[in-house]
Formats: sequence, C-alpha cells, structure tokens
Amino acid sequence: MSECCPPSRSGPVTEASRGTNPGTTHATDGLITVPGGTFRMGTEDADGFPDDREGPIREVTVAPFAIDPFCVTNARFAQFVDATGYRTEAEKFGWTYVFARFVPAALRKRSPRPEQTPWWCAVGGAYWRAPEGPGSDVEARQDHPVVHVSWNDAVAYCAWAGVRLPTEAEWEYAARGGLDQKRYPWGDELTPDGEHRCNIWQGRFPVRNTEDDGYAGTAPVDAFRPNGFGLYNTSGNVWEWTADWFDPSRTNRAMRGGSYLCHDSYCNRYRVAARTGNTPDSSSGNLGFRVAADVSR
Repeated sequence: MSECCPPSRSGPVTEASRGTNPGTTHATDGLITVPGGTFRMGTEDADGFPDDREGPIREVTVAPFAIDPFCVTNARFAQFVDATGYRTEAEKFGWTYVFARFVPAALRKRSPRPEQTPWWCAVGGAYWRAPEGPGSDVEARQDHPVVHVSWNDAVAYCAWAGVRLPTEAEWEYAARGGLDQKRYPWGDELTPDGEHRCNIWQGRFPVRNTEDDGYAGTAPVDAFRPNGFGLYNTSGNVWEWTADWFDPSRTNRAMRGGSYLCHDSYCNRYRVAARTGNTPDSSSGNLGFRVAADVSR
C-alpha cells in the first residue's frame, strides 16, 4: 500500500503517541463522451512501482463511454444523501482516516494511528460532512471533491444516479487525454515553465508542505487546467475509486490518480499510469471518485 494512501480499514492501528458548475450539477448532468479507441496502457517507467503491476505496456481497446470531467463534489453527494438518507461506511464504523496535521491537537492525541503510517489518524466522528472530525464542516468546500467515501459508498451513489464507476482502462484512457505514454495528463514535465498543473505535496513530507500549488488539502474539482479530453484533476487532489479489482486475490479495489499528499520523494503515484488499491470498505480524507456511463453506439 502506498504511503499517501491510508491502510485499509481492517489494518492495525495503535494509540497515538468550467462548463457546468461543478458544485451544483445534478449527478447525471455534464458527462462528456470519450471516443473509443486503442491506446497503450500501463508503464515501464523506471520510477514506477512494479509491485503495483503498472506494467507491462500493452495495447487496450475501449468502447466509447461517458465520464464526468469532475470528481463528485460535496454538493452533489449531499443531494444523494438528502434524497436517500444514505449513511456512509465511515458513519457506520464511527471513524475514518484523517491526515494528522489537519486534526486538532486534543483530538489528535486520542486518535489511534497505524504504526507504518503514523501521519494518519483514525478519527472518531469524522465523515464526509465533518472531514476533519467533530466541529469541522464542508460549507466552504461545496465544490471540492467529497472524501471519506468507501468503494461501497461510491457504488451506492452510482446506483442512485444511474451511472457507474469507470473501469481502470476507461479511467486511464480518459486521464491521458489523447496523449501516448506521457507521465502526466499534460506531458512529461511536472511543472512546465514553472506552472503547477495539479494539487500534490510540495516540501518535505509529512512535516512541511509549502503549498506552492495553492492548496494544503483538497482543491475545487475544477482547479487547474483540464486535459485534452476535458477532464480535471486526474493527477493529484484525491484518489479515485474505479470499478476493477486491484489485485488477483480480489481483496482491494483499484484506485487511480494520486492525491494532495503524494510527493516524488516517496509516492509519485500521481503519474497517469500509477495505481494502488484498498479494501472496499476503506475511506480517508484524500479518497473520492468520479462517475462514468455507457453511451449508445
């Protein structure tokens, strides 16, 4: 499991020492049609993670499909919850993972942490409407991606909205924006001409984030420029659930895109071919999703 993605919910913890308005669009509005085609999926990048099965590079053909240019926002997820009364798994379990520096000191002291990734706190009472725990809210983040949603939560949203999660092949094809074997949705250089194109960690993880890209945590879903297909933030901001299994054992579901906690020094999984996984009931403050749909041929 990558360091910028929290361990699974079943993992051990110890006591701590532009188009449409992305904030208010209805769940099925605004999807863009991506033409089908054959592309070279995966990577053999020397900086990649072979254990994640990023490679080998192989030709994959996808049929035309529709995909949301944005991740599902807090505002859109609220529509789902208000309409159905749905309770997320974070609410049912009573806790979810929050990045430690976002947690108030008193709450941080009493929140268990995984031994291998102590920058994550298992915060009681945190969930999508209170992403940093009791007392926090998303009132000023309506156009930010909803977080603390498990794969099961995302699938429930999709069932209500009449959409689905994208497959990994669809996600990577769309995220590449028509480019062949480039590291990022815009090319091979992370910051062309010094311009930040995504929301990731700058500085020394996990102690100092210079926030040179403008964000410490999540950014609005339409932040930065879109790729060639019109998709926003397919690198960084939040990890995105996909429909597929990550591993042959079918223990973890595949996640794509990296998050605001990724950094080249330890987790450069904001590369477009990078992948990781987590159990379907896991959730965290850097994990969201975008939706897809079939199109008529």
